[in-house]
Amino acid sequence: MKRKKLVCLLTAFAVMIGMAGCIKEEKKAEKRKQEVELHILAAASMTDALTEISKTYKKEHENVKFVFNFDSSGTLKTQIEEGAPADIFISAAMKQMDELDKGGFIKKDSIVKLLENKVVLIQPKDAKTEISSFEDVATDKVSMVAIGNADVPVGQYTEQIYKNLGLWDQVAAKANLATNVRQVLDWVATNNVDFGIVYATDAMIEENVKVICEAPQGTCDPVIYPAGVVKSSENAKAAEQFMEYLKTDEAKSVFTAYGFTNYEE
Repeated sequence: MKRKKLVCLLTAFAVMIGMAGCIKEEKKAEKRKQEVELHILAAASMTDALTEISKTYKKEHENVKFVFNFDSSGTLKTQIEEGAPADIFISAAMKQMDELDKGGFIKKDSIVKLLENKVVLIQPKDAKTEISSFEDVATDKVSMVAIGNADVPVGQYTEQIYKNLGLWDQVAAKANLATNVRQVLDWVATNNVDFGIVYATDAMIEENVKVICEAPQGTCDPVIYPAGVVKSSENAKAAEQFMEYLKTDEAKSVFTAYGFTNYEE
């Protein structure tokens, strides 16, 4: 009788373990089912801030996996137009966002002006050549300067600045063109060029460069970073939720720590 009882108890225990295993597997399957992959295409200057923000966001949204593509806004715009996976686009200028909006690639009502930045002139930390202004770049004191190419917002701002100063031809003749702002930063930080023009946020995270000055007031358009949900997004709801988070005080505090300022009308 005792043996029969023991057999029954062992059988019941085995059934309970089996049920627990099934429940665990069901939960795992449900979690996998709920997982979403958000493809964020963002300006290279946002690399550090967005990476940190995504880690904080995942603490409360474990089912979200972020896939970042950081590059020049012009390159990212082309990728979206060509059908690359994309849920959210964050540009370093209004130009690329406006063009995608006109082309029908962005959900119009999702577009928000998120942040602002500044354009600055930098040089290697241990540089010996002394200049004090954007205008000095056009003089014989400077033999080469790194700037973004014509498809890169920081390059477009640079051209606008020097055209307004009446010095674009002189600067263009000595310019070394980069594919994005982080390449300009790297060239300066590694002493491959004597000077470069980047955003204030980029200069802030690189200890091997020093800022000479900001672009003269009024010489270029405000450096606005717009964000929007891509129409072809397969996870539009999750993308919209993350967009809302980017507007919270928690996210804004991270952007501020990296040198961005919040956009104000």
